[in-house]
Amino acid sequence: MAQASPSLFATHSHFSAIIRRNIPSAGVHSPHIPARPTYLLPLSVSPVACVGVPNLLEAAKRTVDDYIRSGMVVGLGSGCASRLAIEYLGQRLREGVLKDVVGVPTSNFSSSEAAKAGIHLNYYQDSLQIDFAFDDADVIEEGTLTAIIGRRQLEIDESIIEEKSVMKSASKLAFIIAEKQYARGLDGSIPVLVKSGDWMYTAEEIDDLFLGDAEVWRRPTHGKADPLGGDFPMVTKEGHHILDVIFTSPILDLAKVGENLDQIDGVVDHGVIAGIPLVLFTLSNAFLVVL
Repeated sequence: MAQASPSLFATHSHFSAIIRRNIPSAGVHSPHIPARPTYLLPLSVSPVACVGVPNLLEAAKRTVDDYIRSGMVVGLGSGCASRLAIEYLGQRLREGVLKDVVGVPTSNFSSSEAAKAGIHLNYYQDSLQIDFAFDDADVIEEGTLTAIIGRRQLEIDESIIEEKSVMKSASKLAFIIAEKQYARGLDGSIPVLVKSGDWMYTAEEIDDLFLGDAEVWRRPTHGKADPLGGDFPMVTKEGHHILDVIFTSPILDLAKVGENLDQIDGVVDHGVIAGIPLVLFTLSNAFLVVL
């Protein structure tokens, strides 16, 4: 993608100030937002690391055994817990305990894991009836059970919109998470998909909305992150940019943040999933959150 020209930056003086204040420098930073070392920038992590969480496998197995039946169409989530559930689902199919289950992957990762597990696949479309879906969440807000997805690194043809659509289309939904991912007063990033044409105007609006509480960075595909997305800004398969809104103060009401983002012109979608009634099951240091 071509980089913005100097004349374009000249027409975005306020956002240029955002860029300047977000670049760490020698003791010079915004009075609103503290300087942040580069290793904490929102370079999303791989979904495959799945260690040090007691009973996460038990929660994944319970997801399959308690909620998946033969003949179902099942949304297959992305992340370490979803990988465990996909592997176990494949095992139950090979054992003949389950039959004729069709998986709907939410990413290249889940598609690849399902293929290795021997699960027959279909792909998401609006008319597809999904009986049950499971997924990882990056975090879930204690009490409200509002979730954030999409912090992980995406492949070029993957889609937060599609993952969220699969989850919302399912007749029943489960999130499989570790205890540390369930908390009140969340911080960290919320991915926001924005139209590519005037993305800097949208970024400015988001920055104004959360001034003093969050930084706005455009996500890169790889390499160094900066407010403009580095030399290789991420473009989704739908043609959108991803802005990581990085909260440096606790989020007091995650659902309200999602509602506010929905009102900003240029925002297409975001990683907040709210308004779904869920039930929480605790399995020692793992959680199973079920619609």
